[in-house]
Amino acid sequence: MRGHYANPYLLLTLTSLFWSGNMVIARGIHESVPPFTLAFWRWAIALVLVLPFALPHLRGQWPQLKRHWLALLVLGVLSVGCYNTFVYVALQYTSATSATMLNSFIPVATIAFAYLLLGKRLSRIEAAGALLSLLGVLTIVARGDIDTLLGLQLNSGDVWMMLAVLTWGLYTVGLKWRPQSVHPMLLLAALTVIGVAMLVPLYVWEILEGQTILSSTATWVGILYIGVFPGFVGYVFYNAGIAAVGPSRGALFIHLMPVFGTLLAIVFLGEQPLWFHYAGIAMVFAGIFLTTLKT
Repeated sequence: MRGHYANPYLLLTLTSLFWSGNMVIARGIHESVPPFTLAFWRWAIALVLVLPFALPHLRGQWPQLKRHWLALLVLGVLSVGCYNTFVYVALQYTSATSATMLNSFIPVATIAFAYLLLGKRLSRIEAAGALLSLLGVLTIVARGDIDTLLGLQLNSGDVWMMLAVLTWGLYTVGLKWRPQSVHPMLLLAALTVIGVAMLVPLYVWEILEGQTILSSTATWVGILYIGVFPGFVGYVFYNAGIAAVGPSRGALFIHLMPVFGTLLAIVFLGEQPLWFHYAGIAMVFAGIFLTTLKT
């Protein structure tokens, strides 16, 4: 993977930037786009984008795809089929703040699954880095007030978000069993086809229930962004980054999402950063730096 892409840490950082926009935009258009519909269109767009890069490899690597069909099925269901679908359902009922906080436990879930399924342990410095970056996330989300954090109450959306966290943690660890010889674009295409096939009946069900897109330019621009950057580019970068640095260390970059959310609000919304923004961002970067010291 290192030979095909740039620095894996840069790829993981850009992934978090794209996915930060996904969380905000999905919440912003949740009244205009039903969750299964949003998930379907996200991945339909991503599939259209990935196919030209994947099809040239299909004939030569079809035997590997058939040989690893079970691993591909599980990875496709967990990532394309479940994770973002659960996130979009969650954002129908909970705030972006709560969703971001719960999403920040993905590295914790990934580390736990890596230990249970792969027997991988963190070194002391890696564990300290993971804890420090998590504290940085919580500082930003809680706005520097522990009472704000303690006052957050779980609702049905938060339960869906926790399910999303578990599925993504499993997917990240499960990449260990992906067919190594399959080209990354063909791998992404295969996972996307599996996920879209799972989403089609859910999309049709929403249409039959009368839940359709309230069309507007802003809505379609949001859907297009979600399909191109979080859906297509983000997954290419994430898969490559995880392959290069491993699941426990790579998943930690998800802690950058609230950092980018803060920075985007400053740049595009004119919001003024406060002390807890600086403190949280510093802790997140310090924690990630600690985990990258061990190579």
